[in-house]
Amino acid sequence: MVNGKRVLIIIPALNESGSIGDVVREVRGELPGVDVLVVDDGSTDRTHAVAAAAGALVARLPYNLGVGGAMRLGYRYAYEHDYDVAIQIDADGQHDPRYVPKLVDLLDDTDLVIGARFAGEGDYNVRGPRRWAMVMLSAVLSRIARTKLTDTTSGFRAANRRIIEMFARWYPVEYLGDTVETLVHTARRGYKIRQVPVAMRRRMAGTPSHSPAKAMIYLGRAFAVLTLALIRR
Repeated sequence: MVNGKRVLIIIPALNESGSIGDVVREVRGELPGVDVLVVDDGSTDRTHAVAAAAGALVARLPYNLGVGGAMRLGYRYAYEHDYDVAIQIDADGQHDPRYVPKLVDLLDDTDLVIGARFAGEGDYNVRGPRRWAMVMLSAVLSRIARTKLTDTTSGFRAANRRIIEMFARWYPVEYLGDTVETLVHTARRGYKIRQVPVAMRRRMAGTPSHSPAKAMIYLGRAFAVLTLALIRR
């Protein structure tokens, strides 16, 4: 329990054996009253075994579906097991579980809460085309949601029971669909979205794969995903 609510932490993971054990142990240490579900998204390493040894519940997908597919399974589990709150945390250790109670607190009068990197806390910085894409997405989605959103691609999110039920039945698996399209879908159905400032940390293991070429591809995909999300109903 966190603030009187039954909470499930959902961690989608693909080949994160180097960090997942520490992430699960940290979550369980900081939040002893929550359950932790690791969704192994078709990993070829020992992610599932390391997560289970650290004390997490583990669901294994037979092949890689992407974050959207992994989170759809997580939300379905949360819905079927009657959790009040579901919180997504990344498997690389960048999300600090000490912020979880802040996200849960806002759910008293909000449906979906985003842990935002660019909201005045921490020194996380993104430059170039990736930053341009994030600014564009935030501007458009802030207008749709009728609230200021500075980090619409954040994977640190808390959902209440109504959103859990919706995401258990519908959740996009396309690239960026798990962030951008879910916000469009949620806002258009009248649910309330808010953000809380959080500080992002360095990865516990591995290295991010960024390059100018990949950044430009990200920018193009972001425009495409946003366009499709606005067209769809």
